[in-house]
Amino acid sequence: MFTIAALLCCFGLPNGAIAQGASGSGSQQEFHGSTSALPDAPQPNSDEKATVTLQGTPLSILKDQAAIWTSPARIREGDLVWLVPLAAATGVGIATDHHAMASVVTHDAGFNNTSVNASNVLFGGFIAAPVALYGMGYLKGNEHARETGLLSGEALVDGLVVDEAMKLVFRRERPLINNARGHFFDGSVSDSSFPSTHSVLAWSSAAVMAGEYPSRWAQVGIYTMATGVSLTRVMGQEHFPTDVLVGSAAGWLIGHYIFRAHHRHGLLQSH
Repeated sequence: MFTIAALLCCFGLPNGAIAQGASGSGSQQEFHGSTSALPDAPQPNSDEKATVTLQGTPLSILKDQAAIWTSPARIREGDLVWLVPLAAATGVGIATDHHAMASVVTHDAGFNNTSVNASNVLFGGFIAAPVALYGMGYLKGNEHARETGLLSGEALVDGLVVDEAMKLVFRRERPLINNARGHFFDGSVSDSSFPSTHSVLAWSSAAVMAGEYPSRWAQVGIYTMATGVSLTRVMGQEHFPTDVLVGSAAGWLIGHYIFRAHHRHGLLQSH
């Protein structure tokens, strides 16, 4: 119950932060269908947002962190629409993690290694994509690609900070330790299983790219890859299902916040 309560605080983060920095038109609600379940947040006009620059990214990250860690104070009643199901799924996951990893997911070493390798390849794509997009945007004068690369990189850094802080607090044992008991507050600080770093970072990067390129096929491809990262972490016996559930949710929320708070390209198109 302590873990679930802590998660409720952690996952109030991006929506409350969105509300903190937003004012104006609200037109961005239309950017893709997946945001319709989230509480409405008013959006700033394009001329109220600073252009995303490499030089300004460090300061933006500091501001992101301030908004993220103070956001539980701004949780709204509408946030319960997704907070309650997420907390319930997390509680069920924690209760069933041992059975899933001890009796459901195979312990075949070859399969596990293949899954880990697949997760690393997919994960590498989400790390390389921001660099490639920024480079392409810089060389070809493509403002959209450059912004996407910078914001994806910013989301990765913000996701890593949140991930490491949560690992430091929860210190969960890995599935291959202690017969997959998955005890909290009893594992190594440097090798905590909760949440999945791969999942946090993949979904942080994916949420920004899916926001910047909201076509149906782009989103299907991006989120399929991110889902693949999360699933293969479990199939490789590297993480419990709850680790990747929470990591994926945290990553998506962080990336979604970064996109909503800083992007200009879609807003410029819509005005």
